[in-house]
Amino acid sequence: MTEQLVGAATAAPPADRDGREAGARRTAQLRRWRRRGLLVLGWLAMLLLWEFGSWWYGSRLLPRPHEVFLKAVEIVESGNFVTDFSASVLKTFAGFAVAAAVGAPVGYLMGRYDYWRAFFHDGVTIAGTIPAIVYAVMSLIVFGLSNLGPILAVALVSAPYIALNVAEGIRGVDRSLVTMSEAFGRTPRQIRREVLIPTIVPFVFAAIRMCFAVAWKVEALTEVFGGRNGVGFQIRTEYQLYDIGAVLAWMFLFIAFMLVIERLVLFRAEARLLAWRPEERGTAL
Repeated sequence: MTEQLVGAATAAPPADRDGREAGARRTAQLRRWRRRGLLVLGWLAMLLLWEFGSWWYGSRLLPRPHEVFLKAVEIVESGNFVTDFSASVLKTFAGFAVAAAVGAPVGYLMGRYDYWRAFFHDGVTIAGTIPAIVYAVMSLIVFGLSNLGPILAVALVSAPYIALNVAEGIRGVDRSLVTMSEAFGRTPRQIRREVLIPTIVPFVFAAIRMCFAVAWKVEALTEVFGGRNGVGFQIRTEYQLYDIGAVLAWMFLFIAFMLVIERLVLFRAEARLLAWRPEERGTAL
């Protein structure tokens, strides 16, 4: 008798579970549509405020949105968009590569050994608190009007974040996993590859996404001060010509490009690399 009751109890849940899953899907879809609606309303409110500001101050001081859009189309069609954005992207990624080559080993040492943590901690912390504009000016003083200035500025801004996040990732490794790996005869190289690196990858991506926008701004600022090409150089050129519409067009193209890199490159790469984590599987698929 008891077995029949248990069987009846276990036979009912599938229908209820399907209903709950359908309700959860509808709720999730409604939330997505709500977020999209709020996003559209936010953009419309910004455009209306921009139109009002253009009417209030005059289109010469604050060009209207469609005028800036036409300027952006003109920049893209002229070919300067590809040339200057390619220069800025290459310098930014080169700076990131230098920062990773320096910051990752320093962070690894800080996370693994108390001596190196005490040795590097104060210097890395101070380097991370220095204003970005100081790095930009210092890079121009050292390298002058060259491409090395923006690369050095990006590297100096990004390296402390990478080092600190890698150190936190190493310290967050479950020591029982390391002990178990050693008990099963795994070599230090295998432990680094199978335990340590998968643990610190999320922290590395967090550091990259955190300092990505800052690095872009520093790179553009360095080009404004003393670049020979790139987005910052074009913004400075249009400012000297007092073409406010072109300055805003370059600025919005810069923002759009950053969003594309963030959403379509970094976000998807992180989701793919971290697909083994349950919270990332839905994004990676």
